[in-house]
Amino acid sequence: CLDLNGELHEFGTHWTNTDCYSCSCTWSGINCCSTFATPTEYDEEKCVSIFNKETCTYKVVEKEDHSKECPVYAAVM
Repeated sequence: CLDLNGELHEFGTHWTNTDCYSCSCTWSGINCCSTFATPTEYDEEKCVSIFNKETCTYKVVEKEDHSKECPVYAAVM
């Protein structure tokens, strides 16, 4: 299987790509799915969501003080 970055993967292999998606190579092609939840309901006026590619996670923090986390009421995969 040839991924979007031009990298070749053997049939039956699994990997996590640079965008934090879990991928696999099968005879039918490449299948990828999200490994992280994206926050969808939080106070967008007061807070901002920040994605960390090293940990493949979002953190929702106050815009004015990133050391203070905000409550998240819903997320999607």
